[in-house]
Amino acid sequence: MDANFNAPPAHGSAKDLIKVSATSRTAGVAGAIAGVIREHKHAEVQAIGAGAVNQAVKALVLATGYLKEDGINVVCTPEFADVTIEDKVRTAIKLVINPR
Repeated sequence: MDANFNAPPAHGSAKDLIKVSATSRTAGVAGAIAGVIREHKHAEVQAIGAGAVNQAVKALVLATGYLKEDGINVVCTPEFADVTIEDKVRTAIKLVINPR
């Protein structure tokens, strides 16, 4: 579940849901977050499991730095999300990111 741009948005206002796994490249996810924020003014990052959440948070920190260079400050609201994978419901952490 690396950065994936084909999933439907959870809130309906985001064009892209960025899915992060424990093996996702932090810099790649950070670039994806920054790009989505620049283009759509809203991004959602979803992670399941401690390793994936760790990568997502590190990527968010990097993306925040990238965006600050462009004068864009962001806020992040963490949420729980239920996700069905192979007929099993799993709890994901969703980071909802918006400009301040």
